[in-house]
Amino acid sequence: MISKNLTAASTKPIILGILKQGNSYGYLIIKKIKELSGGKMEYSDGMLYPVLHRLEKEKFIKSNWTMDGGSRPRKYYEITELGKQELVHEQAQWVEVTSVLETLWGKTSTST
Repeated sequence: MISKNLTAASTKPIILGILKQGNSYGYLIIKKIKELSGGKMEYSDGMLYPVLHRLEKEKFIKSNWTMDGGSRPRKYYEITELGKQELVHEQAQWVEVTSVLETLWGKTSTST
């Protein structure tokens, strides 16, 4: 299981990345994250929805209510152009962090 702190830190780029693939609603986003992580990252409604609301307030995503085939209304989220730019920025930051960790771990594993 991936720690809650690391899961929380990666929430923004993960959600933006999922929405870049296509519009989605909360439950489907949670399911996709679990699938992509092989079950190692778990999101709850209480963890996901505040982040979705913050991303919407920051104009990185937008939402609309939709009824699919007579089912109850669902709130679908869509990445905006600003959100796509933010995703590129987030990706660059994560590449840098990964590079630092790989450098540290590479040195550690060769010196032991």
